[in-house]
Amino acid sequence: MDGVVRRYGRLDIAFNNAGIHLGKPLHEITIDDWEDVQRTNARGVFLAIKYEVPHLLKAGGGVIVCTASAQADHTRPGHAAYTSSKRAVQGLVRAAALDYGAQGIRVLSIDPGTVDTRLVRPPGIPDDLWAQFKKAWGPLNVHGLPRMGEAQEIASAVLALSSPDFAYLTGTSVLVDGGLNTGRPMTMPPGFTPPG
Repeated sequence: MDGVVRRYGRLDIAFNNAGIHLGKPLHEITIDDWEDVQRTNARGVFLAIKYEVPHLLKAGGGVIVCTASAQADHTRPGHAAYTSSKRAVQGLVRAAALDYGAQGIRVLSIDPGTVDTRLVRPPGIPDDLWAQFKKAWGPLNVHGLPRMGEAQEIASAVLALSSPDFAYLTGTSVLVDGGLNTGRPMTMPPGFTPPG
């Protein structure tokens, strides 16, 4: 943070976006696995906020946006470490918003759904095969906007939330998930047609 301020003169907006994922059933997660995910996703955000705040206070206020995840509010099998780390990010955001709101610092989290990034795309998949996967995946999993999100869409949301247009928004999590958490279609047992 000191280096950023030396280079640019001040800090006005911080986007804490580093994170890692782990998919294993809870009983198969080693202590090292757990610590790695928590250290990166939760402790990393804590340390970032800790060292951003003094510079934002000197600047007279600003905005901190942290990446949590839509999985902080819903999860899937094998995501105990990841989901708990992203829920911790939401808790840090709420606590920091209360600690620094009166000094003009807004703190919030953005909770993306599934976004086409290296966190989601397995290494080594050719572009054409990945495009086919995404095309099939979207309608099966995202029932609002039936597609996978793009990184630029998350970046645009962060910029918008950091702008004066959202000057009264703090201490909350904003879902940017294409409607992933809005609902899912009812899947009926084979051969059964509901009345109506």
